[in-house]
Amino acid sequence: MTDLWTERLVLHPMTPREAERVIALAAAEADLWGPDYPDAMDVKGAKDFLKACATAGDPRPFGNYEIRRREDGRAIGGIGFDGMPQEDRSVTVGYSLNLSARGRGYAAEALRGLLAFARSRGIALVRADADLDNFASQRVMLAAGMHRIGEDHRVVYFELPAPDGSPSSGPDQSAASR
Repeated sequence: MTDLWTERLVLHPMTPREAERVIALAAAEADLWGPDYPDAMDVKGAKDFLKACATAGDPRPFGNYEIRRREDGRAIGGIGFDGMPQEDRSVTVGYSLNLSARGRGYAAEALRGLLAFARSRGIALVRADADLDNFASQRVMLAAGMHRIGEDHRVVYFELPAPDGSPSSGPDQSAASR
């Protein structure tokens, strides 16, 4: 599985060994972690990834990705799929950016990269949600091109269908994976 590249970021598919290190908060010598990586959300994502590996096998490429800055290779958060594609070719995504990396557009850029990758793999619909009071995350999803489709007492729901329910072939697709 290869890294996904955006203008300023690398989305690195997490391996089970990397997930174990994130959970243990114990970087290996080769790991380049940002100042507040991993945070609680990164640990949760790593645990969910290992649980998926144990129950259904390694979900890559529909697993977790570390968000790394291209300029220095430092991990600054995580993004990924909440499981394998459904029969209707839909997936759900989630992401978290460490506090020190917020406010620079990294989350929207990472999400656009993951959305382009999903389209390149034939995904017809991508879903996500954000807590009602998490306005920053809601803005990220809108900036990445997702559409607000509703809310309940707890969260706001977003979706992005592929054009005509088919894979995308726009310029973002080629930029998402190298």
